[in-house]
Amino acid sequence: MKKQLKMPHTYLLLLFIVCFAAFMTYIIPAGEFDRKEVDNRTEVINGSYHEVAQHPVDFIDIFRSVPNGLIEGAEIIFYIFIVGGAFGVIHRTDAITTGVNSLMNRVGHHGKWLIPITMTLFSILGFSIGLSEETIIFVPIGIALATALGYDAMVGAAMIALGAGIGFLGGMLNPFTVGIAQSIAEVPLFSGWGYRTIIYLIVLITGILYVMHYAHKVKKHPEQSLLHDIDVEERRTMDDDVLDTKFDSFRKRHAVILIILTLTIIINVYGIFKYGWFLTEMSANFLIMGIIVGIVGGLGVNGTFDALLAGMKDILFGAMIVGFAKAIVVVLSSGKIIDTIVYYMTDFIDHLPTAFSVVAMLLTQLVLNFFIPSGSGQAMTTMPIMVPISDLLGINRQIAVLAFQYGDAISNNIIPTSASLMGLLAVAGIPYNKWLKFVWKISLLWLVICLTGLIIYMYV
Repeated sequence: MKKQLKMPHTYLLLLFIVCFAAFMTYIIPAGEFDRKEVDNRTEVINGSYHEVAQHPVDFIDIFRSVPNGLIEGAEIIFYIFIVGGAFGVIHRTDAITTGVNSLMNRVGHHGKWLIPITMTLFSILGFSIGLSEETIIFVPIGIALATALGYDAMVGAAMIALGAGIGFLGGMLNPFTVGIAQSIAEVPLFSGWGYRTIIYLIVLITGILYVMHYAHKVKKHPEQSLLHDIDVEERRTMDDDVLDTKFDSFRKRHAVILIILTLTIIINVYGIFKYGWFLTEMSANFLIMGIIVGIVGGLGVNGTFDALLAGMKDILFGAMIVGFAKAIVVVLSSGKIIDTIVYYMTDFIDHLPTAFSVVAMLLTQLVLNFFIPSGSGQAMTTMPIMVPISDLLGINRQIAVLAFQYGDAISNNIIPTSASLMGLLAVAGIPYNKWLKFVWKISLLWLVICLTGLIIYMYV
């Protein structure tokens, strides 16, 4: 019997990249650009690249780069921990789960509105709080409602997975992707939200129409369901389990908690644009929110901090991966080859039409997400390279952020290394190949939309 080939752990892949980066410090010539301060941000000076003495990274420094990466990424890492902890408190109160369940049940009585309202709701959660792995808990009720209305499990899973994915793609207020990428790019936090909203709405509408078209086809001709060939008894057993899923009733305190969450997001956005708040201020506000929500939710003082720590534990993978990703940059920087890489990459891209360089940025992020499925980790790994490239090519830094954001979000719906996607499909009982057959067309359309949006943004 052949052993199944397993994908290496994400942290192992990152450590391998750190080692490879260290090896390259012995081969790639060391060099530097001169830099200057422009509007409170550091920019490279075009034409200033020059070689310097070689600074190869030795064996022990490879491993020192990880704690150094954690130190250099401390502000972002602790921001992720605190935000994750605050949302851990909210999840412990069941405010979001009961609220979403209550709304979906109400919508379920009006079948034609189920798909657009559910997808819009999850997209809002996606672009505001970065809902990702949490979508898994909503899959059973989504499938139950979809199958009760004559659709199949694919529709139920797609409403939730693609809805949240669309919000992640929009990312207007997503602290884990856009927030981190923009902080590295040294552009105002959550700036460019207006243009992002336009692309988000286009993607949302196309996504809703795509799922509704499939749902209508399945309801009219059940044999055209992508899941039609799955064993009927297996399907029935899964549906019975789905319908047995229990949710608490939605109470007044849950409504109050959701209002507090909404107000916190509004206050943060106002502070960012009005007073220039950054990660520290946002972290503080989320911490305050978490404590208040815990008390209002009846968790008590000790229970609130237990939930806070549990939320931090749940986000540990995403937070610590930032340090490992940062270690790559630490090695490249200490070996003084990051500017050399940027120099040769821009020299190559500079001979291409500008639009092609933007396309190359997005496609690069699309591929890298397979190996680094964490949005925050990918931002920490790629943005330090993409930002100076955009400077040297005369491209707005916001485009580098958009290329990362879109490349990361689109591939999240496809890559088998995404823990949230594979977990969702496991709960839904949908084989990966069936999901891929369903989602590849709309993902390709979204890629075209995002590439077009990037090119238009470049010339606006």
